[in-house]
Amino acid sequence: MTQSFSARSLALLGGAAALALLLDQPAQAHGIAHGGIATGFLHPISGPDHLMLLIAVGAAASSISAQLLLWALAGAIGGGVFGALGGTLPAQEFLAALAISAVAVLVLRTLRSQQNPQLGACAALVAAAVAVHAMLHGLEAPADGSAALWWLGAFTGSVLVSGGSFLLLRRLPLAWTRGLALLLALCGGVAALGPAGLLIR
Repeated sequence: MTQSFSARSLALLGGAAALALLLDQPAQAHGIAHGGIATGFLHPISGPDHLMLLIAVGAAASSISAQLLLWALAGAIGGGVFGALGGTLPAQEFLAALAISAVAVLVLRTLRSQQNPQLGACAALVAAAVAVHAMLHGLEAPADGSAALWWLGAFTGSVLVSGGSFLLLRRLPLAWTRGLALLLALCGGVAALGPAGLLIR
């Protein structure tokens, strides 16, 4: 039992180190996207910050309620439309990184608490976190005729990651969800340091 826990801890630490290296400067990871459905599919998956949020949403849905997936969809639609119309937020890259940690901490608090979480508050946090990331997608989405296919691909990729994370974590012991949430919370903080450092300078 001790060896298994030790191996799991080492795996989590190794994953955290690898993701920290990938998250050197997330503020520079976003730009104008081009292409059709395949490019849209890969867009949310190829950005480490977006990918981590999608996994965090799946973890939240598996540990709190599957309804959070619907709230994430609502946040994605609202944020995507807002971004596509040119809407922005102050320190949006910083907020996007913090959104990962916020959802991960929500999962950790829920697993630690003996009481049922307030679904309304959890739904609002998840929807807001996803909306910030979807806004960034909206800003990056192509404005030509390939936009509809690009959005379809981005939606499909996002659903597969969040839904797949949800289904997988429901089958695994809660210790895996707890460990993953801790890893995502730490990586979200690391990701936030890049844009925070740029703002301080």
